[in-house]
Amino acid sequence: MKRTVHWLALACVLLGLPLAGTGLADIVPEQERLEQQVRHELLMLPFFGVFDDLSFTIEGRSVVLTGQVTRPVLASSAVQVVKGICGVEEVVNRIEVLPLSPMDDRIRLAVYRTLFRQPSLSRYTLGAITPVRIIVKNGNVTLTGIVLNEMDKNIAGMQANLVGGVFSVTNNLRVEGKS
Repeated sequence: MKRTVHWLALACVLLGLPLAGTGLADIVPEQERLEQQVRHELLMLPFFGVFDDLSFTIEGRSVVLTGQVTRPVLASSAVQVVKGICGVEEVVNRIEVLPLSPMDDRIRLAVYRTLFRQPSLSRYTLGAITPVRIIVKNGNVTLTGIVLNEMDKNIAGMQANLVGGVFSVTNNLRVEGKS
């Protein structure tokens, strides 16, 4: 009997069939479901915009929130909505609230206008959720998100460098399809 079970298990592994009752098949879909729900809840936050960057990692049933936001209410809202997701036992908040600064606000708007006035970059403003994020902290600009090609990434970095009052630009944009 044991030999038959071992052969059956080996056949299932070789054929790629899930083993019923092992629990292994349930782990991956649960992790994917949790990821999708956390991502959805964060993107639906009412004050989440182009000047905020939120990300997360899932460690078992704990969610670690990271990023930078312009409004303190956004950080606390992110923690609250993630806590309410079924399957989340703990939320670790590592979200940095950017300092309030009229100069940084002016730079944010100037970088936004400069970037998205470019014909090749204007397409990134068409969706409800902008894939390019502009983070400004003490005059230093960080671009994050995803663009379609290397040229768009380079144009964004060069254009952000042209804005007056910017001390430095860190271009962390990723090209879609590249790791």
